[in-house]
Amino acid sequence: MQVEKVMLAAPRGFCAGVEMAIKALAWLVRTFDGPVYCYHEIVHNKLVVRRFEKLGVVFVDDISEVPPGHPIMLSAHGSAPEVVAAASEQASYMVDAVCPLVTKVHHEVKVRSNKGYRIIYVGHEDHEEAVGTMAVAPKAIHPVECTDDVEALPDFDEPVALLAQTTLSHRDWEGVLHAARRRFPDMWTPGRSDLCFATTNRQAALTAIVRRCDTFVVVGSANSSNTQALEKLARELGCQNVYRVNRASELPDDISGVVGVTAGASAPEELINEVLERLAPEQGIEEISVTGEDEYFPPPRNLRELIEASGALASFSLGGSPNPQKMVDRQVAASDVLDVLTASR
Repeated sequence: MQVEKVMLAAPRGFCAGVEMAIKALAWLVRTFDGPVYCYHEIVHNKLVVRRFEKLGVVFVDDISEVPPGHPIMLSAHGSAPEVVAAASEQASYMVDAVCPLVTKVHHEVKVRSNKGYRIIYVGHEDHEEAVGTMAVAPKAIHPVECTDDVEALPDFDEPVALLAQTTLSHRDWEGVLHAARRRFPDMWTPGRSDLCFATTNRQAALTAIVRRCDTFVVVGSANSSNTQALEKLARELGCQNVYRVNRASELPDDISGVVGVTAGASAPEELINEVLERLAPEQGIEEISVTGEDEYFPPPRNLRELIEASGALASFSLGGSPNPQKMVDRQVAASDVLDVLTASR
């Protein structure tokens, strides 16, 4: 490689929802003996999933695969109501690590459907978030992915609402939004966008630098919707050489010139650092920040109460002494939590 310079996008990598979910599963692993089960991948990143598997976490695609009496965690992408109910019945202890932003959309679906609305849901039908959201009101919801899907919708007699998968690309969302408004001028939309702030921020950061780059590298797994959106956006904005990679070893050897780097919301910082080391830019790394992120989502309430009641708290990052008073994790990064927990096993 003959990389001249790296332009590093910020924000990048883990979002608040991913931070919360990883730390919640780590607490669950630490609290219970024996295997902990997780419904679907906790987040869409191969490295994170493999690390938890090494810690004894068993990932399943059906709650019936979980032996009765074991702890279960539900993934950050959100689960169908019947899955939540089955997990509550099957598990010795159940924690729902759904991202609060996804919970917001589930709530909007429930409220609008109860008011008699037909709901147009913009999302990828096979994505776990979309599957869980559509299951909240399957008889009222109509999934669409593109403007052609909007045009194919029937003329509804009922009022219409528009909701979306949180990890969509802004470009994909805007086109469908405009098409839906043309067809249904009185359509209801939420006062605050359903699109995740982290997804929006990462796309804005990429947009700010991509035209100055000869090549763009997006770090993240292929099943991560927001990672795919970043890759697609870089191509749409004219970058000829765009690579989505899980690890630095997947980078081609002939990269040269100025290289942009970002990462999807479920990609650990260590993978980004690995990519930067492989690129080894001659003129160094310039970080370009478009906004700060200080959002924090605490672990689910029942998990906080369980751990605080057990009197067995300890610092993940420092291996500190137990603290039965309070569960404090805001200052501890999820990557550090996972590193320390893995090292202790």
